[in-house]
Amino acid sequence: MYDNLFIADHPLIQHKLTLLRDKETGSKEFRELVEEIAMLICYEATRSLPLKEVEIETPVGVARTKVIQGRKMAVVPILRAGLGMVDGVLNLVPAAKVGHIGLYRDPETLRPVEYYCKLPADIPERDVFVVDPMLATGGSAIDAVSTIKKSNPKSIKFMCILAAPEGMKDFCEAHPDVQVYCGAIDERLDDHGYILPGLGDAGDRIFGTR
Repeated sequence: MYDNLFIADHPLIQHKLTLLRDKETGSKEFRELVEEIAMLICYEATRSLPLKEVEIETPVGVARTKVIQGRKMAVVPILRAGLGMVDGVLNLVPAAKVGHIGLYRDPETLRPVEYYCKLPADIPERDVFVVDPMLATGGSAIDAVSTIKKSNPKSIKFMCILAAPEGMKDFCEAHPDVQVYCGAIDERLDDHGYILPGLGDAGDRIFGTR
């Protein structure tokens, strides 16, 4: 589809995504599922991390084995729904620093409006994982990545759980240098910019404000 797009269609992700979509799933379970899916997608997104060989002593001898080669990472959620994915990433990469970028979608124009941005001071030394459960129109993700690029990180990857084809097309064309990891791409956007069949408003369902 796009050279910079990876669909994480692992059976566990697809199973948990089905539970996530269900309108009967409550906020507690929804939050847990978002965290679990984020961890599984992060597993795929970190597959290309470079390794170096080290020598360690096991209880029965010496082993030459591998560790990640000194990469510094940061996870940057797009507020507010992106917060639900942070712990899933940190479960795998506990040393990662966390930044935040806040955007909301203007209900009339459907365009994103930035209201907050705080990134780690050493962001130029870090590989950045931008996270947001939903990629609908793509506007927020496109603008968030454009803002982060101004700080010159070593690399940027974008992780989402669900996307609309329209938003994915716009994002991949706007940022062909950013690798995208996505759980599934749905049918289309409706007239209000919501993903169909989707899962509703991820932020409302995570925080119980629906």
